[in-house]
Amino acid sequence: MKTLQDFNFKNKRVVVRCDFNVPINEKGDILDDFRIRQVLPTIRYLIKNKAKVILISHLGRPEPRFEISSPRQISNSNVENSELKKFSLKPIALRLEKLLEKKVIFLPDCIGEGIKEKINKMEQQEVVLLENLRFYKGEKNNNRNFAKQLAELGDIFIQEAFACCHRSHASIVSLPKYLPCGAGFLLEKEINSLQKIIKNPLQPLVAIIGGIKLETKIKLVKKLSRICDFVLVNSVLSLEILKKKIFLPESVILAKDVNVSMEVAPFDIDSKTIDIFSEKISQAKTIFWNGPLGKIEKKEFQKGTKELAQKVIESKAYSVVGGGETVQFLREIGLIDKFSHVSTGGGAMIDYLVGGKLAGIDALD
Repeated sequence: MKTLQDFNFKNKRVVVRCDFNVPINEKGDILDDFRIRQVLPTIRYLIKNKAKVILISHLGRPEPRFEISSPRQISNSNVENSELKKFSLKPIALRLEKLLEKKVIFLPDCIGEGIKEKINKMEQQEVVLLENLRFYKGEKNNNRNFAKQLAELGDIFIQEAFACCHRSHASIVSLPKYLPCGAGFLLEKEINSLQKIIKNPLQPLVAIIGGIKLETKIKLVKKLSRICDFVLVNSVLSLEILKKKIFLPESVILAKDVNVSMEVAPFDIDSKTIDIFSEKISQAKTIFWNGPLGKIEKKEFQKGTKELAQKVIESKAYSVVGGGETVQFLREIGLIDKFSHVSTGGGAMIDYLVGGKLAGIDALD
């Protein structure tokens, strides 16, 4: 897989698939720009190397309105005056301008002759952000014609949307087929960091698994149980594991405050569980964490997550944390910078750890 250093970007049109799927309120204010900031090193590198930078992304899950055969349908007017407005990437362009301290041109479409014409007039070091890819049905349907039209805008494709690399969408798996392609700094960092978990990690390796959906976490727990010294599981998932009589190795340590007779799991791990988990974390040289330990949206159920976060930091182990809720919470309590790597991926991170590969990464090879 090629990386940024493998290309000469001078005067080249570079299409960068980003993940700007960030929370935005009804007023158009961005509530958390973590994912935007993670792509800045790649954008700055391309600007420095005199590229013409074309950023593409999706935002949310709009009902696709437009067919690939009629790209002229999107305009400022029919986005501004419809429910599509809340899915427009226009606020992202404004935030990027502030972060880059440089003009970012927003174009209200992502394919079509009008867009091609504007792209062809770009100067070196200019940055353009195109409108939401998911306004077109071809994005989620992995339509090859849609991918080809995106490819016509560029000379090189760079993948930076790690969090989307588990999806077989046009801009993820088909677009790389039509352009020389490679990984940006963020994607490269994500892969290298997760490789430190699944390939020759410093031992002991400890995983902390939280959240509420066992169906999305059980494969991860099983995979980690084969490579980790300890897998620490929160109360909600522990209760489900007990009720469903799922057999797991001794390396999996369930929360001590649950038993099969319980109807509902506690909203946080108890003090005994915190002590047991803390002792295992203190031994670790490598730690992977995905999912909160309790119902962290309420202060009274934040104790377990807060205390274990502090124990991870005190351990001085190589630490990787991922999952939207966990990352957001750690940022709110001012601890996020204390972790070795903070992943932008949720489902993609889990899929990569479980299977060792992702469709979007394979497409770059």
